[in-house]
Amino acid sequence: MSSKATRILIRTHHTLEKQRAKALKEGDEATATAIAQQIANRGGLKAYQRASLLGQNIDRGGDSSKMLMDWVSPVLPVLNEKALGGRPMRLLEVGALSTTNACSKSRLFEVERIDLNSQAEGIKQQDFLERPLPTTEAELFDIISLSLVLNFVPEAGQRGEMLRRTTKFLRGQKHSGDIGNLIPSLFLVLPSSCVTNSRYMDETKLEAIMESLGYAMVKKKLSKKLVYYLFRRESFGDKGPIYFKKVEIRTGKSRNNFAIVLN
Repeated sequence: MSSKATRILIRTHHTLEKQRAKALKEGDEATATAIAQQIANRGGLKAYQRASLLGQNIDRGGDSSKMLMDWVSPVLPVLNEKALGGRPMRLLEVGALSTTNACSKSRLFEVERIDLNSQAEGIKQQDFLERPLPTTEAELFDIISLSLVLNFVPEAGQRGEMLRRTTKFLRGQKHSGDIGNLIPSLFLVLPSSCVTNSRYMDETKLEAIMESLGYAMVKKKLSKKLVYYLFRRESFGDKGPIYFKKVEIRTGKSRNNFAIVLN
């Protein structure tokens, strides 16, 4: 499959899923069923995930975890020492498509991989929004990766809930030394248009949402197609109810409707 065909398949799948979610929300079962059939005729979630795997092919420079590895490079000696000592940092990869990306190959992390529809051995089939909350320290993580996951969640409120939930799975304490400048953290990757061309979202609002959840942006890279963030968990207390609604920020017919809502 060509790069162009891959992008078209992924984009079309996203669009249809959003239309189906909208129809369900409005109680239009007939339309939702018709759209679900369109998705199935195009190969469904499996076809989408195959296309996503192609997008991560090293020949196309698509492994977003390489950026995470680059960002943690200043503390590689510490990560290596912990791994060799049998106490590796724990990484939860949500929406995992492969067990051979840069983070996995580094052998610096104890990686747990989950996805809605697992495509490989070593990836647990699980919805992060339904994952049981940790009950012990051993079930917590040092890093959570949401790479091209949040934009696939159909509802703005569910996106907010997904971000809020990440705070429940990260360790509730800072590390000492340089590693504490980066970890515990959330690695977030989005299509750049989600923050540069959305009617309801820009980077200022995204950062405000993340700050309300106790995160601080410590790394960022904007490319033509993607935007990469590393948000360190800063605050560990309960800030109480904080709300972000769907409010228009930019006007224009060319804008997309990506939004994040915190209820």
